Amino acid sequence: IQKRWRGYYVRKYIHNYYALKKYLEAISVNNEIVRNELQEYAEMKEAEEKRKDLEKKEKEKKYQARKMHYLLSTEQIAGIYNSPFRKSPDPMELQLRKSKPLSHRRQQIKSPFAYELYDWPTCTRPPTFSTAEPLPPIGRQKPQGPFRDTAEVLRQRYKPLEPTLRVAASINSPLEKAREEMKREEWRNCIHDNEFLPFSSYHKNKKYDPSIHRSGKYGQETYGFKHFREVQPKKWVADK
Repeated sequence: IQKRWRGYYVRKYIHNYYALKKYLEAISVNNEIVRNELQEYAEMKEAEEKRKDLEKKEKEKKYQARKMHYLLSTEQIAGIYNSPFRKSPDPMELQLRKSKPLSHRRQQIKSPFAYELYDWPTCTRPPTFSTAEPLPPIGRQKPQGPFRDTAEVLRQRYKPLEPTLRVAASINSPLEKAREEMKREEWRNCIHDNEFLPFSSYHKNKKYDPSIHRSGKYGQETYGFKHFREVQPKKWVADK
C-alpha cells in the first residue's frame, strides 16, 4: 500500500508528466523564436556590411575618377577609356565626365606678423624676418676653378673614424693587464683546487700516500726520514 501511494503521490504532485511535457513544448517554441530573430539579425548585419563595402568602393571609384580627370577625352583626341573601336564608351569615361578634377593643395605660408605683440616681451617665439624672393637652385655643373670633385669631398667628409693609439688603447694600465693575465695563467695551470691550509686540522687525519720510489716490497729507504746523507758504516774509522 505504501509503495502504491508513494508512486501515485510522486506522479501527481512532484514529477507531473503532462506538466513537464507542456514545459518542454514551450521551451522548443521559445528556441524557434530566438533562432528566427538571430537569423534575421545576421541577415541584416550582412546586408549592412555589403552596403558599406559598396559605398566604400563607389567612393574610391569617384576619387580615382577625380584623380585621373586629365585622361578625359577631348574633341580632337579620344581618351584611353574612349576607344574608337568600341561601340559605346567605357563606364570610366562616363564617370570622368561627371566628376570634377582635384584641386592642387596650396602650401600655407606663415606670415611673420602672425603672432601678437605681447609675445615680444616674453620672447616665447623667435622673431622671423621675411625675405623678398627665395634663392634660385644651384646648378649641377662643376664650377670653374681649382675645385676638387664633389664625390671626393663627400668621401673625405664621411670617411670612418680612425682613432689615435691613445684613444684606441685600453683605459687599464699595462701592469693591471699583466696581473690579470698572470692570474688567468695560474688558474689554468692549477692541477687541483685543494688549497694548502697550514693552520687547519684538515690535513691531520689524511692518510699519507707514499711515492713509487719510497714504497716497495723491499721496504723503504732511510734516506729522508732518519738522515739526509749517504751512510756507509764499512768506511767508518770509529763507531761514531
